[in-house]
Order: sequence, then structure tokens, then C-alpha cells
Amino acid sequence: MSWLEDSRTTKSEWRRELLRRRQDVDETTRTAEDRALREAVLRWLDSRGARTVTAYVPVGGEPASPELLDALLAAGLRVLLPVVAKGRPLDWSDYTGPDSLRPATFGLLEPAGPRLGAEAIGKADALLVPALAVDHRGVRLGRGAGHYDRSLPLAAPGAPMVGVVRDHEFVEELPGEPHDVRMTDVVTPGRGVVSLPM
Repeated sequence: MSWLEDSRTTKSEWRRELLRRRQDVDETTRTAEDRALREAVLRWLDSRGARTVTAYVPVGGEPASPELLDALLAAGLRVLLPVVAKGRPLDWSDYTGPDSLRPATFGLLEPAGPRLGAEAIGKADALLVPALAVDHRGVRLGRGAGHYDRSLPLAAPGAPMVGVVRDHEFVEELPGEPHDVRMTDVVTPGRGVVSLPM
């Protein structure tokens, strides 16, 4: 157990250390991890017969890659990407290819197409959720802005919520709160998709 997994470690300490570690990931490792994540996600979605999935455009060292979005489209899936609405649940829009993205707030890229509303998350058969870390109970640590905390409760009942992290970001225990929406699964480059809790 690292110092991070001490029960007294705060969410902000976790965030600082995890973000620092992401900066240390070299390009060769990142490329290999992105390929492994892409293959694992595509296999898993195919086995579930998913038709619509939420995803995200990775920024700031987040795992996965824009190539995953194109692979999802190539597999015949409808891909919904988030549009940040400050202080409210995320809005959603269809991803139709790299040319459909535009710069947005917080250094993000978002789809330029029509907004579908916050309730569009309920149309997804599966949700790929960015995270700084996920624990064995399904507790997810985000960046702290609360966008996904406000949005995940609007997902369809029973739709799997898959936290996307690196292997070392899948940890035994994170500080969690009763209102946290738990991930049903996690995907890492080395383990593929793992059902939670475990």
C-alpha cells in the first residue's frame, strides 16, 4: 500500500499525485496503453451488443485516445460526447469524426453539432467515464468539478458505467462519499474490463 492509499489521504492529495504521475507517462507507454484500451473496449462493447455509447476526448494525459472514438464509429456505434455546461449536468452531442470537434472551455474539445440535452445520456447502452482513479468498490475520483457527478444519475437504469484508467490508477480504496455514483466496471490497459465491486 502506497502513502496515497492511507485512509487519511484527501481527494485533493490524490488528485495532485495522480495528475503528477500522468505527466510522467512517456509517449511510447501512452501509445501502447491507448491501443490496449481501444482493443479491450471494442471487444467488451461488442460482447454486450451496445449500439450507443458515451465517450470523451482525452486531454491532459487522460488515458484512451481520439483513435478510440473513430474505432467506435467504425464499429457502427453511435458515440455521444459531453459538452460542459457550467454548474449543470453535461449536455451531449454526436461525434461524427475529428472534423466535428471544436475547442471549448477548460482546454477541452467538444462536438460542434446540435445539442441533445442532459437527458441524452439516458440513451446510452454503456458509458465510458474519464477518471483519475477508480477503486475496487467502484468509487471514482474525478477532477473535482462535479460534471459527471451531476450527469451519471441521468443514465439509463442498468447501463454499465466504465471508469477508464491506467493500471496504477485502479486502486484498492479511494475516499468516497455516500452520494458518489459507483462505476459498475473499470477498464485498464493491462487488465481489460473488470466488473465491480471486486
